[in-house]
Amino acid sequence: MRLTKPTLFTNVPVTCEERDLPGDLFNQLMKEDPSTVKGAETLMLGEMLTLPQNFGLYCMRENTVPSFPSLSCSIRNIFLGETFSSYISVHNDSNQVVKDILVKADLQTSSQRLNLSASSAAVAELKPDCCIDDVIHHEVKEIGTHILVCAVSYTTQAGEKMYFRKFFKFQVLKPLDVKTKFYNAETDEVFLEAQIQNITTSPMFMEKVSLEPSIMYNVAELNTVNKAGESMSTFGSRTYLQPMDTRQYLYCLKPKQEFAEKAGVIKGVTVIGKLDIVWKTNLGERGRLQTSQLQRMAPGYGDVRLSLETIPDTVNLEEPFDITCKITNCSSERTMDLILEMCNTNSIHWCGVSGRQLGKLHPSSSLHLALTLLSSVQGLQSVSGLRLTDTFLKRTYEYDDIAQVCVVSSEVKEES
Repeated sequence: MRLTKPTLFTNVPVTCEERDLPGDLFNQLMKEDPSTVKGAETLMLGEMLTLPQNFGLYCMRENTVPSFPSLSCSIRNIFLGETFSSYISVHNDSNQVVKDILVKADLQTSSQRLNLSASSAAVAELKPDCCIDDVIHHEVKEIGTHILVCAVSYTTQAGEKMYFRKFFKFQVLKPLDVKTKFYNAETDEVFLEAQIQNITTSPMFMEKVSLEPSIMYNVAELNTVNKAGESMSTFGSRTYLQPMDTRQYLYCLKPKQEFAEKAGVIKGVTVIGKLDIVWKTNLGERGRLQTSQLQRMAPGYGDVRLSLETIPDTVNLEEPFDITCKITNCSSERTMDLILEMCNTNSIHWCGVSGRQLGKLHPSSSLHLALTLLSSVQGLQSVSGLRLTDTFLKRTYEYDDIAQVCVVSSEVKEES
């Protein structure tokens, strides 16, 4: 038989108003029903346990003889990531002693066949009305049809070798639907949004949802908030996921220092990591899933990448402010000789010398550049107008809408 935990029995309440024809009959019957909770008969609550029922079962017996007993096993549908456990019992129904009994249990999937027998040694003899028992366990890692093949071989008193098999077929269903989205930030950070949906018919307790990053990244979970100095889950104290409900998890991956300095390496990284999901259902049945390696679409930076390291959020009108830029040679073979040009816009004006030489920039190396600018227009302004020219190839790279700053009047800022 399939080793599973029982479930709570729930009764569907049937009631009516006292002025209706049945009067108080339905309410009285519910109060007398032993499966209902006293004082809460109209709620779908229960205190009694229901033993697992046999369904999804298909049996076939080959080459059997009347003298040998039955082999019994009952199996129901289970979900991917759960542990399949089954108790197998071989009982001698005959009045004769049989010898050299060998019980073998294999699990057949669409791609492989696994031996689940705890022991491969034969039992010397089995007397009438005696049993050979075995318990098997297997963590289910494939969806689709699974067949438990139980084979028994033995020798009769007359020395005749006998053999028979039974097949128990059951379906492994998908419990969760996982969707992922990637967002590539300018600072080499990668944000992962994971949408997890419960596609079963019962609630799940989400015990753990974590991201195991690849060797090049460190991960920070963004699924908690700080309240009164304590870290609390954004989903509340009860992390239950109801049937067909979806929950979104957010993670931030930052490249490790030894890899962040190598622009060419990070540029080509597509493997981010894998999700590890652990849940419990019903009366504590535990399930676990690990996704395959998640891959993002690598961002295209071109030959030269310009990113902002520091920039203020709010600046005063017509007052200079400083920003720090990082210029990276993304080429793995070619050295560049760069010239920086600064072009003013209607609202943003650069302070400094335009057309200055930045010098040679070797492959996969970076340089930091401090620049000063001011804004002549209030509001949310876009920092634009930087141009980098490679004198070797006579190629110009234009950078507009690099970042945005909020420009306010100095009087407004002093009042605030």
